[in-house]
Amino acid sequence: MTEITFTKMHGCGNDFVVLDCMERPPADLAEIAKNLCHRRFGVGADQLLTIRPSESADFRMEIYNADGGEVEMCGNGIRCFAKYVYEHGLTGKREIEVDTLAGVIRPRLKGDRVEVDMGRPVLEGRDIPVDADGRIVNRPLTVDGNEHAVTCVSMGNPHCVLYVDDVEPLDLPRLGPLFEHHAFFPNRVNTEFVQVLAPDEVRMRVWERGAGETWACGTGASAVCVAGSLTGKTEKKITVHLIGGDLEIHWADDDRVYMTGPAQEVFQGSIRV
Repeated sequence: MTEITFTKMHGCGNDFVVLDCMERPPADLAEIAKNLCHRRFGVGADQLLTIRPSESADFRMEIYNADGGEVEMCGNGIRCFAKYVYEHGLTGKREIEVDTLAGVIRPRLKGDRVEVDMGRPVLEGRDIPVDADGRIVNRPLTVDGNEHAVTCVSMGNPHCVLYVDDVEPLDLPRLGPLFEHHAFFPNRVNTEFVQVLAPDEVRMRVWERGAGETWACGTGASAVCVAGSLTGKTEKKITVHLIGGDLEIHWADDDRVYMTGPAQEVFQGSIRV
């Protein structure tokens, strides 16, 4: 067995086990992620984040879901990543470049919050990816015998956004997997269920592929801002209320999406795996 030192962090309740892998990463991170993220037999988290050296940026972030699958990007995770590397002395910069599978992302510390340039949304269907060409805006999709109007966006990872009258009564443990594994989404999908409260304010619940329902999703909130603008349901600058807290999202005139929210260290420890 190997003893691993870790830090537990969260962004709006979306929680992570963070590993400093700048020197030597442990072997088989996918299996370690499944063990560490297990809420009964491990530390408990939605995802495992690793801090790695990068030849093209200040750092590289690798992200593993609780099921061991590696994913492209996590908005709440990169805020925690930025706060960790600054507060643990790995960098003196308050704005850094982080290499991810979704490209180079630039988080910036602003007081006790972190602003992240999430990049430009991807709207071409095959690039999201979905099994269709062109933009997917209010497209009918049949799930569990019901037709839903969905809008699809990639923020480095695929998202399916749909609007409902009230998010509270939704049975996400049943609905979420039906969207996640739908044939329309070749790489599976993260699904955001959104209730519009005002043109600049929404409430959101999210089912993340490989993790289940999480208390927050930064890329998902970013996708919701884009989808709301495309469908005319919201403005391009909104507050997204999630189970774990609020995120401020702005789809700016430069076509880039900016997310601002908290990141918090919970505790440090070590565990044998």
